[in-house]
Amino acid sequence: MNKPSLLFATICILMFTPRYVFADGIVVDKVYHPYVIANEKEFEWRLMSSQTDTINRLAQQFGLGYSIAENVAMEFYIIGERNELGDFTASAFELEARWMLTEQGQYAFDWGAIFELERNTSVNSIEASAGLAVEKEFEKTSLTINWFLIYEQGSQIDSEFETEFRVKYRYRYIPEIQPAIELYSGEDYFGIGPAIMGVHRIEGQRQIKWEAGFITELSNKGKDHTLRLSVEYEF
Repeated sequence: MNKPSLLFATICILMFTPRYVFADGIVVDKVYHPYVIANEKEFEWRLMSSQTDTINRLAQQFGLGYSIAENVAMEFYIIGERNELGDFTASAFELEARWMLTEQGQYAFDWGAIFELERNTSVNSIEASAGLAVEKEFEKTSLTINWFLIYEQGSQIDSEFETEFRVKYRYRYIPEIQPAIELYSGEDYFGIGPAIMGVHRIEGQRQIKWEAGFITELSNKGKDHTLRLSVEYEF
């Protein structure tokens, strides 16, 4: 199957797959690659701005990560969200584990697993998720697909299972400039938009990764845009 046909098939699968959404209403997030670097340490910052006709949400996420094995990395996050007074408060804490299941290039597709446990103190809830990250390179382009199964429970929300899909189709122009198209799928939500990412290598394992994306929701009428930014320092 050629590259355009593969991308089209992926879009069709997402459009006709049953979709579910996070209780907090945010579907757009990071598209994970399946790779882990041995002895990797990192600081990470993410920003998410979501605007609809009635809601303007702004959240930030700060993370500290470390690879505990050659193919396993752990990361701890503090998540803050702007309240009705315009102040940022810590609203959630998250522990994440990434497991590289196959070596890069070992098989036709590279595979990884992601596990997350989040405690949201603002709504008194717990969220656990398990996901797969799959990536395939086609000459100078890459296709990355994430699939997550999520379970939520809390005093103010219904306990339920949910699923989510994320897709990134990227052109590796040069390491510092890699334009992409991203797709996100959730219940009553299908969004698509441009993105760009880059890697600036400093020395040894020290490098800076950055990403930006602007996603527009297409499945419903009305305004629904999400801007996402992230910066990682790995050393």
